[in-house]
Amino acid sequence: MILENMGKLVPGIKVGHYTNLQAVTGLTVVLCPQGAVAGVEVRGSAPGTRETDLLAPGNLVERVNAVLLTGGSAFGLDAAGGVMRYLEEKGIGFEAGLARVPIVPAAVIFDLGIGDPKTRPGQEEGYKACLTAEEEFEEGSVGAGTGATVGKVLGMAQATKGGLGASRRQVGGLVVSALAVVNAMGDVVDAQTGKTLAGPRGEKGFLNTTKILEQIARKPPPFNTTLGVVVTNARLSREQAHKLAQRGQDGLTQTIRPAHTPWDGDAVFALSLGEEKGDMALLGALAAEVMAEAVRRAIKTARGLGGVPAAGEAAI
Repeated sequence: MILENMGKLVPGIKVGHYTNLQAVTGLTVVLCPQGAVAGVEVRGSAPGTRETDLLAPGNLVERVNAVLLTGGSAFGLDAAGGVMRYLEEKGIGFEAGLARVPIVPAAVIFDLGIGDPKTRPGQEEGYKACLTAEEEFEEGSVGAGTGATVGKVLGMAQATKGGLGASRRQVGGLVVSALAVVNAMGDVVDAQTGKTLAGPRGEKGFLNTTKILEQIARKPPPFNTTLGVVVTNARLSREQAHKLAQRGQDGLTQTIRPAHTPWDGDAVFALSLGEEKGDMALLGALAAEVMAEAVRRAIKTARGLGGVPAAGEAAI
């Protein structure tokens, strides 16, 4: 059973968090020790990533051993070294003859505008997150979602707390799941109802980021980026995993408005491990659906930190 404010992806995948509530930052590691075929789609114009070129179809390494999502902007990429150390100790990685090299793609959010900008996740924090990894994991203002915020077009003073959310769908034996770290410049909207769940806070409710962009000349602060991981137990090729990551990005556009701005580095990874057969049309539709729901859950499970209230706590 999946508990309230708890997520689960697919069997064989474990998720671990490191959370620093004082500095308001953290990281999340998605462990797949047995290896997973992976793809990635980066659509934001301000990405901070590591090892994403390796995932392109046609390159040598077929499988990854973990994906790291972290706060700390580009500084946080250093935490991947701690994840690699943990995996190396377990004898996990790409067999390179003289050593097994753990394959750990990573991406960052910019969370330096909340909490202590001088404290960022590093190698020790990456290692610690691996030690906490379980198949069932906490959602909300934890891990990489600790310092996440949304609705920042008018600055941090009117922002709303973001977080980390997850969602899962099963059709027969086929499972498609998603994890999202929501740190968007734009608003988070329920696509089915049109209701704004979070955005810049005004006196009488959430304001519309797109309308604000139409009216102001100054550029928004660069404190953004939404990250995601789509995971399935369907057996996919590298090319199909890349397509699944694209459909995960489509889920972001359904609920984040606007997404993929010049001030966001939005990136979505896709992981395939298992032997289930799945039609790509169905898999893609489910990937977009669960990613959109993971974004909404990130907002609904978030709590206020660093002086930024969550949507349910905002006095508007």
